[in-house]
Amino acid sequence: MTNSNVLQIRKIIFENFNEIDLRFSNDEIYEFLNKNDDFDKSQTIDDLVNDFKKIEDDGLVRCIAQNFTTQWFKIFDDVEKINCTSCHSDVYLGKEESRICPNSDCNATL
Repeated sequence: MTNSNVLQIRKIIFENFNEIDLRFSNDEIYEFLNKNDDFDKSQTIDDLVNDFKKIEDDGLVRCIAQNFTTQWFKIFDDVEKINCTSCHSDVYLGKEESRICPNSDCNATL
């Protein structure tokens, strides 16, 4: 798992799937990641299993269905963009998530 993937996935969810009634899949997120220049294109959807597990464990999303390697998610609550004053990055957190920077190099209280 790379911290960069988790941060990119959070941003994609914020920008494209930020509605509590909207469902989306890991495959859709993967398509967005592949369009990002910062994403390592050698990674497959299977390489991201731990990244999706992390955002699920953090409480950003919940898995609502699974079909082989495709997982369907919904967010628990609206996702908001917060600027971390410690690492100076924009981070994306669900309103009910702990106010801890998800950047593993930072982990500051927001």
